[in-house]
Amino acid sequence: MTGRPVEIVPLDVGTFTFPADEPWPGEEGVVVAYAIHRREGVLLFDTGFGFGNPFLDDRYHPAPRTMTDVLGGAGIRLAEVDVMANCHLHPDHAGQNAAMTGIPIHVQRAELAIARAGGYTIEDWVDGPGVEYIEADGDHDLVPGIRIVATPGHSPGHQSLVVETADGPVVLSGQAVYGLDEWRGTPGREGASSARDRAAYDASLARLHAIDPVRVLFAHDRRPWEKSR
Repeated sequence: MTGRPVEIVPLDVGTFTFPADEPWPGEEGVVVAYAIHRREGVLLFDTGFGFGNPFLDDRYHPAPRTMTDVLGGAGIRLAEVDVMANCHLHPDHAGQNAAMTGIPIHVQRAELAIARAGGYTIEDWVDGPGVEYIEADGDHDLVPGIRIVATPGHSPGHQSLVVETADGPVVLSGQAVYGLDEWRGTPGREGASSARDRAAYDASLARLHAIDPVRVLFAHDRRPWEKSR
């Protein structure tokens, strides 16, 4: 991949159905991960749902896809993935982490701590033999041209990615903002009202806007936001 420019590839990793006691009951939700081609390899941001949890299957009826199939459909071999990050460790974003052995996974220290404390995620999906987490606190450079920005609110250790491109910064928001409607401030699906920490959520959203990105990509909306030119 020597000489290949940075390329961000959306990965449709599955769908689910909102249960009756949550917003948008009976409607379909989507989960989107991202692969970022770099000269050195491929950075994977999130892994989607895992498989075979009776509670989640009954409540959300997820339709996950294996990361091998998802990557293969995008023309990417798993062996090309040399680094990973999760926006956070809920089971719809980190559900196949345990299968990604030998690839360092970058997370916020606060997120890994709550995930390992129990009652937060599906621990067997997130952790296991051969899974390597690299913990950090706050903003930092992940690899050349890609920066992690701490965006807590939806979860204690949520983080987003900022990718420097020839056109300007591209934000991979994760679930710091639910999707296009919330980013634009128009009616539609939003995550602020159900955020674990509303004040932190609002501050994180403001931080992402302050970056003045040319494009924003979301974990629960296939539609990107593009800056008007």
